[in-house]
Amino acid sequence: MAQSPSDTAALRRWRLILGRYAQDRLGGNTGFALDSEDWKLERTLDYLYDREYEQRGLTRGPGSLDPSQIRALDWLQRARKLFPQEVFERMQSQAIERYGLTDLLRNPATVAELEPNMALGKALLAMRGRLSSEMRDAVRTVIQRVVDQLMARLRHEFVTAVVGRRHRFRRSMLASAQNFDWRATVRANLRHYDRDSRRLVIERPHFNARVKRSLPWDVILCVDQSGSMLDSVMFSAVVAGILSSLPTVRVRLVVFDTSVVDLTHLAHDPVEVLLTVQLGGGTDIGRAVRYCETLVHNPQRTVLALISDFCEGAQPAPLFAAVRRLAEARVRLLGLAALDDQTQPIYDQATAQKLANCGMEVAALTPHRFAEWLAEVMN
Repeated sequence: MAQSPSDTAALRRWRLILGRYAQDRLGGNTGFALDSEDWKLERTLDYLYDREYEQRGLTRGPGSLDPSQIRALDWLQRARKLFPQEVFERMQSQAIERYGLTDLLRNPATVAELEPNMALGKALLAMRGRLSSEMRDAVRTVIQRVVDQLMARLRHEFVTAVVGRRHRFRRSMLASAQNFDWRATVRANLRHYDRDSRRLVIERPHFNARVKRSLPWDVILCVDQSGSMLDSVMFSAVVAGILSSLPTVRVRLVVFDTSVVDLTHLAHDPVEVLLTVQLGGGTDIGRAVRYCETLVHNPQRTVLALISDFCEGAQPAPLFAAVRRLAEARVRLLGLAALDDQTQPIYDQATAQKLANCGMEVAALTPHRFAEWLAEVMN
């Protein structure tokens, strides 16, 4: 019985999804077979997803395209032509993150062909110490492109939230009772005086515009740079760069593991921050918070944002003591358990709860929500 075109299209899609092991069941008894264009897709998919079979102890079958038969750059160029952009970016991310296809990251020409995204930025940063010297310029270029993408996505959120919200606040307060200007109101409405009732009809009340002092806020970003925090480190560097450009914010950027490094002098340059941080190592949150305590000069206009998984590797008592002192000084304390697009927090909930008990507000937020939270605190 002949197959309908829709049946053939469905078989074709399933064959490409399931790979060569589905050939006999999908095509052997039905006469269905891949055409020449499909085989291009098949071979390109095989190059990447046959690694899944290898991870399960299966070997490549005859006709499969092993890494010795195709260079990573050739595969990238072929995949970009054959698949839609969204599919290609997902394949590239899986090649690096899931299958460890590090050949993609060892040749400057290949790196230049990669589509810049978070997955690529993370992979390059994680491998930075193992890359050859000739790769440095290529890595910097890719990291710059990834940072530019993040800045384009987040800048508007932070500028609108931190700067724009103040203007909305000011307008909403113009008509409050405490701003009522009775002298100007009487003077402007005298012509509406009703002699019979001996009442002044107020057609248009007048209010004084509140003058709000625009003293700058100090925002201290205290960022955990242990290996599990790579997403947060990337977003934190970008957030520091954005905040550094705002006239009413003074940014201090501190990164830590068991050591504490003040990168405030680089806060305006997210790329340089990312190429400077040393990912990995243990965690001493208490030491970092105690250092940040020394940076506080105007407690009531200071926000300390601790970005960490709260997995304290040192004795926790000094950490809690420092947080209590800062809270008593009226520093606004924010604890961010996650700072990425997915907001899938994996953190020490017991430590987070104890920090909250000491006066720190703790939440797991996306960068967009962090912008709103920061604006609420500063306004």
